[in-house]
Amino acid sequence: MTIPPDNLEINETTAAQFAQLVLDCIGREYPNSNLYWVDSDKDIKPPRELTPAFYGCLDWHSAVHGHWLLVRLMRHFPEASFNLASKQALEQSLTPQKIQGEIAHFQRLPFYEFPYGVAWLLQLAAELHEWNHPQAKEWQIVLEPLEKLIAGNLQRWIEALKLPNRTGMHSQTAFALGLMLDWSRITENTDFTELVEKKARQFYLNDRNYSLQFEPLGYDFLSPGLAEADLMRRILPTTAFTEWLTDFLPQIPIENSANWLEPAKVDNPKDYTQSHFWGLNFSRAWMLKGIISGLANSDRRIETLRSTAVHHRHNGLTDVVIEHYAASHWLGTFAVYLLTNRGLQGQII
Repeated sequence: MTIPPDNLEINETTAAQFAQLVLDCIGREYPNSNLYWVDSDKDIKPPRELTPAFYGCLDWHSAVHGHWLLVRLMRHFPEASFNLASKQALEQSLTPQKIQGEIAHFQRLPFYEFPYGVAWLLQLAAELHEWNHPQAKEWQIVLEPLEKLIAGNLQRWIEALKLPNRTGMHSQTAFALGLMLDWSRITENTDFTELVEKKARQFYLNDRNYSLQFEPLGYDFLSPGLAEADLMRRILPTTAFTEWLTDFLPQIPIENSANWLEPAKVDNPKDYTQSHFWGLNFSRAWMLKGIISGLANSDRRIETLRSTAVHHRHNGLTDVVIEHYAASHWLGTFAVYLLTNRGLQGQII
């Protein structure tokens, strides 16, 4: 699937294409790529037995955020033709028996898929909490025991975390904390919110003079620098964030400059790691929008930030080709997160 260049906002036709990508993979067990601890032969099982709710889409985290995508699009397009298939897929995954299987897995491996995958699990839970629909409430109740177990494990993990991970892949701390913070605010989990805010200040408040010229690192799908700024705009009031951003990214041009930060290019769409660059363009775009939301309307950097976000969004939607499983198993989530403006609620003023 190639997304047409003029399709810069999501509509039902495009949403159906993204939904189909997930419907094609959440029940597809192989190929499969997961990292987990094995103590003996009895721990070696097929993915569908290890994590019975979230075993498709190559890996656990992609399966989880694929389910999030279906819920997100059903909320946005309540009359869409793809909703029946999405509902059936969610009903097959979100059963008490399968969630108990997930719980058993996390009881053996408490920090499995930390922090990236479990942050997306909380996003799935947050989407169900926000959606005022009888079916969503049923799924929320089914998912709740796993949600609570993971939140408790995360609380201990965050409390013990001494240093942030500043890479641009799954282990990055700032992006995951942002997703977790959105969940804790949506679910009104005050203790968790306070813990994330405290850690964010501890890790990032004194950062200065970050250089985006060293990004991307390897095969990043997240920007370490922009993810940090996108987290801090969630935590700091406008004036404090404005001052912090000036110190952290002093090179942002005041004049409108769309070429200030160039999108990454993908030469081989069948390369599983190189396809990360498409995700990087999408995540940069939504993080730049998040940064803008934390600034006063009069801030002279906004035009540059907005132009750069549009440049990355347009580049991603024009160039992305998701016919190969390297991209099709996950990239729709990043496009939907961007195009539906997820993460822009709850700004501190």
